Amino acid sequence: MDNLSISKVARVLSLSLGIGFSCFAQRYAGPQTPEESLKKINIAKGLKVQLYAAEPYVLDPVDLQFDDQGNAYVVEMPDYPFEVEPGKGKGQIRKLIDTDGDGRVDKAVVFADHITEGTSILPWKGGLIITAAPYILYLKDTNGDGKADVRQVLFSGFFSSNSEAQVTGLRFGVDNWIYANNRGSSGMITFVKKPGSKPIQVQGADFRFRLDRNQFELETGPGQFGQTIDDWGHRFFTENSIHAQQSIIPWRYTHRHGFLPTSAFNVSITDHKELMFQKTVTPYWRAERSRRRNAAFKENGLNRVEYERDHFTGAAGGVIYNGTGLPKEFYGNYFVTDVAGSLLHRDILTPSTKIPALVASRPASEQDSEFLSSTDTWFRPITISSGPDGYMYLVDYYRQHIETPVSIEDDLKADMDFMAGSDKGRIYRILPEDANYKAATINFRKMSSAQLVPYLANPNGWYITTAHRLLIERQDKTVIPVVKAFLAKTQDPRARLHAIYVLEGLHALNAQIVKKALDDQEAGVRENALILAERYPELLPQVIQKTDDPAYRVAFQAVLSLGNFSGPQVTPTLIKVLKKYGEDTWFRTAVLSSNIGSSVELNNALASDNNFFQNEEPWKLAFVGDLSNVIGARNNKAQVAAYLSVLDNQKGAWLLSSTKGLAKGLQRSTTSSDELKATLSSAKIDTDASCKQLIASLKKVY
Repeated sequence: MDNLSISKVARVLSLSLGIGFSCFAQRYAGPQTPEESLKKINIAKGLKVQLYAAEPYVLDPVDLQFDDQGNAYVVEMPDYPFEVEPGKGKGQIRKLIDTDGDGRVDKAVVFADHITEGTSILPWKGGLIITAAPYILYLKDTNGDGKADVRQVLFSGFFSSNSEAQVTGLRFGVDNWIYANNRGSSGMITFVKKPGSKPIQVQGADFRFRLDRNQFELETGPGQFGQTIDDWGHRFFTENSIHAQQSIIPWRYTHRHGFLPTSAFNVSITDHKELMFQKTVTPYWRAERSRRRNAAFKENGLNRVEYERDHFTGAAGGVIYNGTGLPKEFYGNYFVTDVAGSLLHRDILTPSTKIPALVASRPASEQDSEFLSSTDTWFRPITISSGPDGYMYLVDYYRQHIETPVSIEDDLKADMDFMAGSDKGRIYRILPEDANYKAATINFRKMSSAQLVPYLANPNGWYITTAHRLLIERQDKTVIPVVKAFLAKTQDPRARLHAIYVLEGLHALNAQIVKKALDDQEAGVRENALILAERYPELLPQVIQKTDDPAYRVAFQAVLSLGNFSGPQVTPTLIKVLKKYGEDTWFRTAVLSSNIGSSVELNNALASDNNFFQNEEPWKLAFVGDLSNVIGARNNKAQVAAYLSVLDNQKGAWLLSSTKGLAKGLQRSTTSSDELKATLSSAKIDTDASCKQLIASLKKVY
């Protein structure tokens, strides 16, 4: 081929490649300036959005918190979605500063750098706690130069191989515990302040700890990126495709004996499915991936559908707003972002009349729209927070793509730059349309403990939580009389609850205070008083009384708490509870969660009752089946032997349900012998005769 021919071919190839690259470039839009992106945001009527911070002062932000002096700190996560070794990350925590008071950040100081997988922060004792898998760290500046010189590992052992499944969501609860989501990931957790303590496996659970008492333990979950706690201590969290879940039963109850036949102790509380109203266009890679997957589902005869848009797939940062900067109608609302849908969703929470949980419902004004949405495809809202000024702050990660590369086919990744936007980041302020921003000036650190106490009744939740936390941090016993006097006088039920837990944190709680709280006018106070009453055996009569409380959740907590007591009154009360609330599977689980409520003795007491076994109601059959399951899983030889004798007197549906339950439990048992396993594997349980045959065989084993 001559030089002319080669030249012609080169020009053709160049033209073809140019067209190809041009097509690739057209697939994904480029970034917008902060001001341009702001114009593409739509928000609910009566509100407006202001730019609070942007690059270069903030990059890749994932959490924003304000300390006890009102200083804003943001944690940045620039390494996502790629893994880095612990200690070699490029993440930072920055202190954001507005030097001229115009409401926009114009200075940033690096508080800490080389953070690996930092996802959430929480102020504590003048420093910051940060989740940075595999660690939870404590950072503090002790010499006043603005940079952390203390860098202490508090906890280690958390899962660190996938940034979407790591420890995050630090929240200080009204009960003095600090909560964290763990996504249920595996990890053996150790606590540096208790070097001799046994590590705990967190697989399947979330996590909580107290630094004032050096305690740590498992908590019900698992939650992903987003956790919030309401005024009364109820936990809510998100998962990618589930935007609103509530923890119904805490881990300390569900694992009193560890043999419950279910492991699901939280529930999705939405009444409008997982639908959202997305304004951004669907990215090419997602549309094409969904097309391929749905074709494969159809080809393989699977009844499955993958949605490319308008369904929550990146739910994160669920937060209950408790500030005062927005109109009162927004207080207590649940807000959750979706990074894939570029939006902020709002739900109104109301008590359920069917289960001991809340219901998340769209506001009437947002039945076909979202509280906030954008047409900028780079807009990636991660979470919200509120601070001393009471306004809502929205953290925008601002990336072209927000997906783990391992879940996208290679050919679709060919023109995707997963780091595009790592030099950007925005934080927005949300406030009333007619409001003029005014900075809040506060410095709790300079206040005495006595001066902090009145803030427990402040309308702004940030003030309440911050004052409460500082009182626990300081452990100043001289403030106890002040807190007690405040508790006796305040008319604010939230303030009463915080005061009670402050006394608990200062080791100044007593049975008399708790007894009075059990009769509080506010259901949330009564509910928490029941939790605290578990420490005082003399309060058993009051706990029993509360099983008839008119508030559904209070009655439910009374059943859970009752399981921590002993005495002849407990079993009859549990039977009474079953008769009243037995159709609710959550109440049945609450009964079964205790040792007394899952015993042969309880079954015998039910048999002695004149009414329970008269009608084969579905919920009753379900309960005896689950009770039998627990007895089998516990596999206590004397208890199983005694229960087999009980089954001799049953027949029909009762016998079938009980025998099936017992067999399932024995199959779950980790202490089953080979002889027992063989007996169970060959058993058929479908008639009275087959049940009796299995019972006879089991008696030979036991």
